[in-house]
Amino acid sequence: MMQYMVAIYRHVSGSKPIRQKKLATVLAAVTLLGATHAIAQEAKAPYPNMAPLEQYLMERSAEIALARTAAPASISESAEVLVLQPAGYATAVKGNNGFVCVVERSWGAATDEPEFWNPQVRAPICFNPAAARTFLPIFLMKTKLVLAGKSKPEILQATETALDKKELPALEQGAMCYMLSKQQYLNDRGKAWHPHLMFFIPGDIAKSWGANLTGSPVIAANDPEERATIFMVWVSAWSDDTPAPPISH
Repeated sequence: MMQYMVAIYRHVSGSKPIRQKKLATVLAAVTLLGATHAIAQEAKAPYPNMAPLEQYLMERSAEIALARTAAPASISESAEVLVLQPAGYATAVKGNNGFVCVVERSWGAATDEPEFWNPQVRAPICFNPAAARTFLPIFLMKTKLVLAGKSKPEILQATETALDKKELPALEQGAMCYMLSKQQYLNDRGKAWHPHLMFFIPGDIAKSWGANLTGSPVIAANDPEERATIFMVWVSAWSDDTPAPPISH
């Protein structure tokens, strides 16, 4: 699910847009959410196969605590929390605010991502109600396919079929999530990276936002596997309110 894709990158501290000379750096950072097909094809896959299941699992209380670090406590303490089990994700803590917090594993990335099977990936995410209802189900479906032993082509085909047949819900307006965990490990390249918000928009709409053009502060990447564009906004602090490393211009 975290087949990441689009992104508005802004320098939140000071509300200054990222300057053009930093564009290459930002684009490199985007790879931790989903490398382009060309880069993925060229890269030698460091994780060619799924690791033993136990390498992806966590102790229950530790996973609950990690999931909650995705968002400020004012949100995550009242959110539903899911944990990974051998048959898929299950509710560990019931919530009452409509948010759902989960620690995504490596298969949240696109199927052509070299680290699709990286057992070290732990990506705490807290989805708002709209995203929990309509974006999270894609990742939950992929997880069941992974745990059933399906190959990457089979996972991709099953996802496409479910979307075509409308077996997965249409993306709701206002869908977004928090990724503010200081403990996140998004991949071997970016590791914790930077706290950010993500906004999910149906379809490939990068051009309509003027993204990736000279002088534009907006960076976008289409996520064809989930048929969405994801806009990301950097924020200046982690979920525990400690400052994040500054974004230099």
